[in-house]
Amino acid sequence: MPQSVDRALDLLDAVAAADGPVTAKALARHLDCGLSTVYDLLGSLTERGHLARTAAGYTLGYRVPALHQAFQRQLRVDERVHEVLLRLRRSSGADVFFSTYRDGEIAVLDGAAGPDSAFTVGQDTAAHATAHGRALLASLPAATRRQYLTTGGMRARTARTITAPERLERELRRVRRDGIAVEREEAASGMACVAVPVPVRPGGPGTPTTLTAVSAALPVEDFARLRAPLTEALRRRWRRWPERPDLRART
Repeated sequence: MPQSVDRALDLLDAVAAADGPVTAKALARHLDCGLSTVYDLLGSLTERGHLARTAAGYTLGYRVPALHQAFQRQLRVDERVHEVLLRLRRSSGADVFFSTYRDGEIAVLDGAAGPDSAFTVGQDTAAHATAHGRALLASLPAATRRQYLTTGGMRARTARTITAPERLERELRRVRRDGIAVEREEAASGMACVAVPVPVRPGGPGTPTTLTAVSAALPVEDFARLRAPLTEALRRRWRRWPERPDLRART
């Protein structure tokens, strides 16, 4: 990848990771890059709408939501998914997400969450530590799962993260047995999460299954009290859908 493209993407990632506007000087220090180069890249990203310039610094631009919409359109994640997530969010107060395994990757495709959520839409690089990741990993053939974990590793996200393959396999057996994946402060301190696997056949009976999961995250102090009703709500909402969502990738 050309260095200028690599740096532009690093700039975009740095602005996305910030809690608020970021100045050009701060971005130059963060990337260990010359200020004039940073200004040139910021100018191009701003002109194309990927970033916006404010009095306090740079923020993500209005082009970003359009890219996410295009991402969902190409994966054929229809509007019913988001509607269900919003209803779950309103009824439970939890941050709720819709995830999938496809082509060797696990990713959160959509979500309804508060601004300070510990989780977000995008590729999950720590599926061994997240409830939705475990729900999906437990559904994979053993060889595929081992390949995924070997490639991505099992880095500790918190002091509670399971990083031993044998321990994780025992946990995944429990997930397959119970049909529920649970993690407490393994992906993010102070948070607990429950996930329900929801394999679907987007093309109808006889077509390949797409592995998906619905998950909900809550502060750990609320989790023991709300885990059971929240799990039932996740299952009930999915069962009540008249049709399964269309998740076929466009060709």
